[in-house]
Amino acid sequence: MDRFGDLDVFAHVVTTKSMSAAGRQLNLSPAVISKRIRRLEERLGVRLLQRTTRQLALTEAGQGFYERVVSILSSIEEAESWVSSGAGQVRGTLRVSAPTSFGRMHVAPHLKRFLDANPLVTVELVLSDAFVDVVGEGFDLAIRIADLQDSSLVAKRLARNHRVLCATPGYLAEHGTPADIAELPRHTLIAHNADHWRLDGPEGPISVRVNGPLRTNSSEVVREALLGGVGIALRSTWDVGPELKSGALQRVLPAYAVGSRVAVYAVYPSRRHLEQKVRAFVDYLGELYGATPYWDAGLAL
Repeated sequence: MDRFGDLDVFAHVVTTKSMSAAGRQLNLSPAVISKRIRRLEERLGVRLLQRTTRQLALTEAGQGFYERVVSILSSIEEAESWVSSGAGQVRGTLRVSAPTSFGRMHVAPHLKRFLDANPLVTVELVLSDAFVDVVGEGFDLAIRIADLQDSSLVAKRLARNHRVLCATPGYLAEHGTPADIAELPRHTLIAHNADHWRLDGPEGPISVRVNGPLRTNSSEVVREALLGGVGIALRSTWDVGPELKSGALQRVLPAYAVGSRVAVYAVYPSRRHLEQKVRAFVDYLGELYGATPYWDAGLAL
């Protein structure tokens, strides 16, 4: 069993890229982690990790060994889960990070059905507008709304994300509706941690400078200011879909929006060592949102 334990320690060190981080996840001291890795290397007769004062890196032998180890550990975990649950039932604590507004509006309301279907799972949902370190902070997965073409993590696209320019009828009645993109900077623009909006339009990609009277680190503050008639904002349809449908908000310059590369993704560290609880939750969200997310139903996009 110690031999399997050493393999698990090695896999955690490689995944976290840190003996300290691996130790925190396994409740072991860095010294014990280092001793277990050294014992494994001595038993194999090869060096698996190159150690410097700043980082750890896999040797060529270590890379090949790691690819085989995660497959073995995944098989063991699936076998234990299948036996202990009677039929491979999903179990364990699932740590999920999600953007504050999206998590509140489109994850939390749907947890009951997932938990009812998986009674041996506990979901720990952490909401934050910051991009968390999925591995370093011990998350099983994170929901991200971004362009993740170059992500180093495994990224599964859950839904498209339409972002549109909009304002209240009251604001537009008072300040006029911009008829051309060149008029946009003359309006009050409200944004969340952004100096520029990068839009796609008839002429191709365009950047619009945002320099309004309101600055905030909260996406929800922008939403409330938008609904309060402060100005024009660039919002996702998952956030303001009901208001667009009811007429409480109107689209502005509908020929301009954010490109299709920005989407809602589930990201997690490894496809090879994917736990059943993670796979079940990712599949659940993918089916829930679907090819045309429910928040886009009835919108002309």
